[in-house]
Amino acid sequence: MAKFLRVEFHSHSIASPDSIITADQLIAVCRSRQIDKVVITDHNTIAGAEMAHALAPDLIIIGEEVKTTRGEILAAFVCEEVPPGLTPYEAVLRLREQNAFISLSHPFDLSREHWRADEVVELLPFLDAIEVYNSRCLFPGFNHAANKFAQRYDIHGTVGSDAHSIIEIGRSVMILPEFDGPDTLREAIKTADVITRMSSPLVRFYSRYATLSKRY
Repeated sequence: MAKFLRVEFHSHSIASPDSIITADQLIAVCRSRQIDKVVITDHNTIAGAEMAHALAPDLIIIGEEVKTTRGEILAAFVCEEVPPGLTPYEAVLRLREQNAFISLSHPFDLSREHWRADEVVELLPFLDAIEVYNSRCLFPGFNHAANKFAQRYDIHGTVGSDAHSIIEIGRSVMILPEFDGPDTLREAIKTADVITRMSSPLVRFYSRYATLSKRY
């Protein structure tokens, strides 16, 4: 009988400047909420993901959210950190060289870093998916636009909580057949099921608090 995994695909740790989740907290909460895999996608760093992976290699997938000269790229199974500020093309090439699984973060969320539709079309040959549901989107229409785009261009979709605080972890998860690397993830996502819930806009105060507390 096939085993299915509950996967949190978009989550941050204290290594992100706007997150307050420690590695120990993230691991404990995922265990208690029956999350089988979590991709830690800190902003422009894999240091926090590597630290957590050392503590719980069965649970943690090393990822990164890479800020390009345009929107943000959401990657899983990252072996080598990709620096911010590259063009989208340069960034995806670096990720493809290490066989990372490549998605795009909240592609059409106009309230933060996002992509134009024509830019996503140009990147499609390099992508494994786009994020079609992000629990932190302020308006449902942003997720609807991403989902509609994915259907039109027949590209797979990822969903994630985009958690920056403990209460957000597991808000949106994917139910996937068991996988053990980027290649088997590419197969697993073909039959993905999802559980999604929006987060309150108030969760953004956690990010603001984290940013200010680390700055001062």
